[in-house]
Amino acid sequence: MSVNTAAMTEKVDWRKYFTWNTDHKVIGIQYLVTTFFFFIVGGALAMLVRTELGQPGTDLLDGVEYNRFLTNHGSVMIFLWIIPVLAGFGNYLIPLMIGARDMAFPNLNALSFWLIPPAGVLMIASFFVGSAESGWTAYVPLSVTAPLGQTLWAVSVIILGVSSLLGAINFVTTTLTMRAEGMGFWDLPLFVWGMLATALMILVATPMLTAGLILIALDRVAGTLFFDVAAGGDPVFWQNIFWFYSHPAVYIMILPGMGIISEIFPVFSRKPIFGYKAIAISSMAISVLGLTVWAHHMFTSGMNPALRIPYMITSMIIAVPTGIKIFSWLGTIWDGKLRFTTPMLFALGFISMFLIGGITGIFLASIPVDLHVHDTYFVVAHLHFVLFGGSVSAVYAGLYYWFPKITGRKYDERLGKVHFWMNFIGTNLSYLPMFLAGLLGMPRRVVDYAPEFTGVNQLATVGAYLLGLSTLPFLYNAIVSWARGPRAESNPWRALTLEWTTSSPPPEHNFDERPVMKIWPYSYGEVEVESEATGPVASAGD
Repeated sequence: MSVNTAAMTEKVDWRKYFTWNTDHKVIGIQYLVTTFFFFIVGGALAMLVRTELGQPGTDLLDGVEYNRFLTNHGSVMIFLWIIPVLAGFGNYLIPLMIGARDMAFPNLNALSFWLIPPAGVLMIASFFVGSAESGWTAYVPLSVTAPLGQTLWAVSVIILGVSSLLGAINFVTTTLTMRAEGMGFWDLPLFVWGMLATALMILVATPMLTAGLILIALDRVAGTLFFDVAAGGDPVFWQNIFWFYSHPAVYIMILPGMGIISEIFPVFSRKPIFGYKAIAISSMAISVLGLTVWAHHMFTSGMNPALRIPYMITSMIIAVPTGIKIFSWLGTIWDGKLRFTTPMLFALGFISMFLIGGITGIFLASIPVDLHVHDTYFVVAHLHFVLFGGSVSAVYAGLYYWFPKITGRKYDERLGKVHFWMNFIGTNLSYLPMFLAGLLGMPRRVVDYAPEFTGVNQLATVGAYLLGLSTLPFLYNAIVSWARGPRAESNPWRALTLEWTTSSPPPEHNFDERPVMKIWPYSYGEVEVESEATGPVASAGD
């Protein structure tokens, strides 16, 4: 393979990661590192919450403190971790995967990142001035009457929404207009399909949340009465606004992860992806259907009973494109030459745990079941199997898979597998007991509980500690390997997508000449990528 090797020998200038930089790869790394810091913050808050719930009574946190810790845990994990970390993958990978030199709007791309640190600081600072305590859902009237920190929380989420919108504009424009010559839509890597579907959802749904938060902020600081029943306002209006964004947000938090998984399975199965077009179309189907199901969160809110049936049906239908993906992944690994590397283990863990979350989501779409388990720990378990067992597993899979490409170094495979098993066991130990607690009637968002729930909560707390500890081998592995790990080849996995035809890490300009795609990049044959000026530059199957 003939590739540009200049990037392999250049000395890393760490200062570029702390300044305004328009290189999409630098911005991607800024996203990944910054959001992982917030992941640790959100995880620490979760461990404090689980410590309090380890036994009945209020030993560590009182009711107000518990609500504040719980609110900030959910808010940090969703708005400062999982949504922007997946945008970090998109920033780093999309131009490389489609043969572009950079994103369509480099300065706008940099701005989308630099909005995140001040928004994160603002959210954490709100904790010290009378923190938000209405949950990450910010239901009114609680979010209107909460202390000053709730206003700072709302401003923080508005800024993060603007960041997300700017990123989505870049992803869509770059994908539509900057593909390599010869690369049609049916040649796009499945990760790019996942990011495109996600960006379209962001462009439709995020303005709704931003508008709703502005209304809450106005109620708090300007004396307006949008949600005050006594003045003719409607608190259920906020629920419609919030869930119109927040149910699509579940897919915003999972579709890029599904794209990551779709890149990993063919590589470590040594087989073409099964059902490429079905997976791509199902991503777009989820993007559309995800905007039609929000009110299934509101079956107990007093909504018109006649509206429940349509929302139940659309909520169940959305399982179809998701099932298509799962069967396609299983078809890919079936009878393949499997290599159980760390990325592959996390990808397999993703399927098993996301499947639990998905199936229980179908239960929650059923009106009778939802009425029974609404606002119980069954919902908490479902959400965490989707977003931790699913999204976070995909993030880890992607970090290990592209670690050699991003850093030019190899990680310690043994530590990677230790990390996987601690994470996998901890996730199941933490969240499986919550299903039982929810079915038995334990309500969520309570600081104390009846003694009969002690056993399941103790198991969940032990699992949470194991999850917390699981980040230590990952952090050690990532930091030490990046600093002095063995040099990585340009394509250590023998992968076929375009980013693996560059050096590791890629040069600043990505490609010496603009690539010209000749053969579909998932065929697992000799896939030639040509330069406009010099002819064949790489064979990704070498």
